[in-house]
Amino acid sequence: MARDLTNKCKLCRRAGEKLFLKGERCGTPKCAIIRRAYPPGVHGAKGKRNPSEFGQQLAMKQKMKRVYGVLERQFKKYFVAVKEKPGITGDLLLQKLELRLDNAIYRAGFAPNRRLARQLVRHSHFLVNGKRVNIPSYEVKVGDEVAVKENKANKNYFQQIREIIKEKKAGDAPGWIELLPEKNAFKIKSLPARENIDLNLDAQMVVEFYSR
Repeated sequence: MARDLTNKCKLCRRAGEKLFLKGERCGTPKCAIIRRAYPPGVHGAKGKRNPSEFGQQLAMKQKMKRVYGVLERQFKKYFVAVKEKPGITGDLLLQKLELRLDNAIYRAGFAPNRRLARQLVRHSHFLVNGKRVNIPSYEVKVGDEVAVKENKANKNYFQQIREIIKEKKAGDAPGWIELLPEKNAFKIKSLPARENIDLNLDAQMVVEFYSR
């Protein structure tokens, strides 16, 4: 399984904004964007030139890949899978990324970041419709129920998560996810719409990059 082992703080500095790749740490003074608000590298502190249109599109593609923790080959496959479908290609691409199992677990609040959500899935902590799934890129569908395995639910981590989720209000979770704290689970109640995705991402720029 290929993984991006790049330093996560460097990825945020390269994007010029917080991508929240380290969860709670990103909201503390230790965040690299607060300590060193310039791109990594020996010339980072000197500032950078205004990028061309191509450079802006490339930067947006890289940013989107890094937010969802996807490598180039798989990311390109997602684009190819949606480019011929009816609808707005950029929105369909974002929708496909949002429906990844690791992302859904993060969105539901069962992990503080996508990286930990990916690890939990790989270690077989979750069931989808009662069946074990350990593939982070597994695409959940409307009606699917994702639950913590019974033999994992008593671990301190999931007990703490359960209490946090119980205190959440109905509007705290994305509109396409229904929390089921009594079952230590959540349900996909609809497809994610563009307004449900609270990310500063311009998917149309990515479409234009690949359409060159």
